[in-house]
Amino acid sequence: MDSHTSSSICVSRGRTISPEDFSKYVEKAGGVLNANTTGDRTYYYEVLPSNQLELGLWLESERMLHARVDQKGIDTQREVVKEERRQRYENQPYGSILIEVLDRAYKVHPYRWPTIGFMEDLNAASEQDYVSFYKTYYVPNNAVLVVAGDLDPSQARKQVEKYFAGIPKGAAITRAEMNEPPLKGETRDVVYDQIQLPAVVQAYRIPAYGTEDFYAVEMLNRLLSNGNSSRLNKQIKDRDQKAVFVGAFSLPFEHPGLAIAFAIANMGVEAKDLETAMDVEFAKVRDMVVAEEELAKLKAQLEVEHVRDNSRMSGVAANLANAYTFFGNAAQVNKECDTSPLHRRTYNAAQEYFNPENRVVLHYLPKSAQPK
Repeated sequence: MDSHTSSSICVSRGRTISPEDFSKYVEKAGGVLNANTTGDRTYYYEVLPSNQLELGLWLESERMLHARVDQKGIDTQREVVKEERRQRYENQPYGSILIEVLDRAYKVHPYRWPTIGFMEDLNAASEQDYVSFYKTYYVPNNAVLVVAGDLDPSQARKQVEKYFAGIPKGAAITRAEMNEPPLKGETRDVVYDQIQLPAVVQAYRIPAYGTEDFYAVEMLNRLLSNGNSSRLNKQIKDRDQKAVFVGAFSLPFEHPGLAIAFAIANMGVEAKDLETAMDVEFAKVRDMVVAEEELAKLKAQLEVEHVRDNSRMSGVAANLANAYTFFGNAAQVNKECDTSPLHRRTYNAAQEYFNPENRVVLHYLPKSAQPK
């Protein structure tokens, strides 16, 4: 660590850091930083040269101890989030799919609200709301700290102690049990959007992230839509030419989440015909055990992605943080590719979770088709 940075750390301890200065510290040291939020956690990270570990620890301890939460910063970031919402959800064709699905798939659980929020809530939140949230949740007993890279473990532990040991533990955080009741049969609706081609969205309730059945459903999603040789791509897009795009993915929520499949219709194809074609492929997955050869290919893809993800220090750190946050055990990262009993589980999971009575179906239609 250079002398300028060391000096800055000494004199700045105990003062709030502006968002502009926070990023300047990292960028001046040759690093990058960012953050992201899901329905279950917020993740901050810095990627720095290995000799700048202390800088990163100091910055994160300052974020936890006394970040600057004031009206000026709130107003600035509120507008940033609102603009992001406009670009990603409101002004993007089919951009509201996730919002519309969550609203119908959940009635009790907070997952029914999109992470980015609604404009009226962003406008209504007060400075005190943000301050109270910060004081409640940005505390050591509600956080996981991961340090990964070319470092000396014993020295790193001493530096962690130096910057975090003195931060007071927060009050006990209580989280209400949110037991979402089962869907009472299939939920169907029509969404009229500023689009040219119809689309079909199917969302199935699935088990929580980290459970064996979650990984089985994730493998089924790969079988259906991962790559040009996947089933939905080969049949609906290439052979039948009923779609110009197909996809399927899982929402890895701490509590039971969703597997979402969607397809954008080819010119002249109606949504009901596209849905029928999708149902045929899902029925095949439910009714027939996936061939060992197909599963072997999917397992190989999963292993390649896992290795690629862990070839970067930021990927290693993120995986460790998620494993400890969700499962209380960082070693869980070593089991992500353990798919040995997957063959039978995929068949059982398809029958249990890809059930038409366990889903939300949306037809996205052009606004021009909306009844007058």
